[in-house]
Amino acid sequence: MLDSHPKQGLYDPRNEHDACGVGFIANIKGLKSNDIIRRGLEILVNLDHRGAVGADPLVGDGAGCLIQMPDALLRDWATSKGHVLPPPGRYAVAMCFLPRGDVARDFAVRLFARYVAAEGLTLLAWRDVPIDTTGLGARVLEAMPVIRQAIIAAGPAIKDQDQFERKLLATRKQILNNLSSLAQKNDLPGLRELYCPSFSSRTVVYKGLLLAPQVGTFYTDLANPLTVSALALVHQRFSTNTFPSWRLAHPYRFLAHNGEINTVRGNVNWMYARRHAMASDLLGPDLDKMWPLIPHGQSDTACLDNALELLLAGGYSLAHAMMVLIPEAWSGNPLMDPERRAFYEYHAALMEPWDGPAAIAFTDGRQIGATLDRNGLRPARYVITDDDHVILASEAGVLPVPDERILHKWRLQPGKMLLIDLEEGRIIDDADIKQQLATEHPYGQWLSASQIKLEDLADPAAAPLDAPTHASENRRCCVSSRRSATRARICNSSSNRWRCKAMTRSGRWAPTRQSPCSRAARACYTTTSSRTSPRSPTRRSTRSARRW
Repeated sequence: MLDSHPKQGLYDPRNEHDACGVGFIANIKGLKSNDIIRRGLEILVNLDHRGAVGADPLVGDGAGCLIQMPDALLRDWATSKGHVLPPPGRYAVAMCFLPRGDVARDFAVRLFARYVAAEGLTLLAWRDVPIDTTGLGARVLEAMPVIRQAIIAAGPAIKDQDQFERKLLATRKQILNNLSSLAQKNDLPGLRELYCPSFSSRTVVYKGLLLAPQVGTFYTDLANPLTVSALALVHQRFSTNTFPSWRLAHPYRFLAHNGEINTVRGNVNWMYARRHAMASDLLGPDLDKMWPLIPHGQSDTACLDNALELLLAGGYSLAHAMMVLIPEAWSGNPLMDPERRAFYEYHAALMEPWDGPAAIAFTDGRQIGATLDRNGLRPARYVITDDDHVILASEAGVLPVPDERILHKWRLQPGKMLLIDLEEGRIIDDADIKQQLATEHPYGQWLSASQIKLEDLADPAAAPLDAPTHASENRRCCVSSRRSATRARICNSSSNRWRCKAMTRSGRWAPTRQSPCSRAARACYTTTSSRTSPRSPTRRSTRSARRW
């Protein structure tokens, strides 16, 4: 069975990695058409050689396409079924892979409806996604889930689309995160097959255990003239150390990825370590409903996608979140301006870099872009045409474009970003993006006010034996003067590893009960804000402090 596998023998799902072909096409002015989708699928077909197949040539590692919400298509369907859809932005589509077994599937549908209602949303209807299985291999059909779309309306308490997206995230997390325990409790192993490739009011993902040429024929929605989009993000998967499955195909909910995230184990561990230090005014109590933020048994790309969606839900812009997750090589770079270096150093204490080699294309349905990690070992080339289209892919020539129609062509460089804002109708240059974000707040001043580096302290061994150790000064690095409910900071950066313990005369690290840190109870965790200036130390639970 081509399905998700538990840990067995030498196989461990934590070693899931991807090395694939990725690409997108977007209309800079945000003009939607079915031609964008058609050309996106053509890019996918031309990246077919970057995917993998098994001994059975009809079994690949997966492929897919992400588009904007096909509102006209869904309204036409709703009219034919007697349903009334709310205005765009007030309803969402959950693309669902449901269990194959009838009993498990009925349980999953009831579970879905229960959590949707519990979060104040309305489940309007289920839509059977039209598919054409012609040409699919027998083993692919054997593992194919039941594919349906849940149409969900926003409740009256939801004020805007951003709040709706946060509520959808909390709903999806609660549905999916408890499947293993529910499957065991109810003796329904098939319940674990439930998966949501997308769950949004802005985008829909069509993907599966398909070959690149099969995506456009399998999902007949994509060929429907009513299905229009200003972007199409496509991906052909070549997995390493994995078993192929429907859920591991790309794109994920916000990104598609070529390469590997080789730091993923540490990244995930740090996310778990921050659990008791995280808080958000935007998410509020919904944050506690989302754990685990990064479930076990996922590929590296799925883990990165989970981290990205958390930052977006917490109020970060798309470009800001990607710069935090995948920073440039900033430490010791004499050519980087001080403001940008301070930006990266400040955020290095919030999030460890998700290092590749990796080329990542990302979108939230309003903006679309791509970036290379600081290693720069995965190709990404793009062209800008005179009819306001941007075409980016893992290689040049994925779409035939006459030379006279090309305004600009180039490649992504290490740590650089290409961003297209479809609402503003413009391409935002890498330098402009980072200059704007780096100067938005006085990161350099915040660093100076909150950091004490070990190399700046006096050597304790040089002090007289009867001299005080000044432990409170040594531990002052733990105290920060920034407050926010949306971001948490660890006193720890990639260039300087601070400790919450003071050096005693014997030369051993020992906790100092007299220091301000023990009273502030930060346990190295402090909060920061991108919107406020330094203030008084924030409150943290004493439970976290006792660890130190």
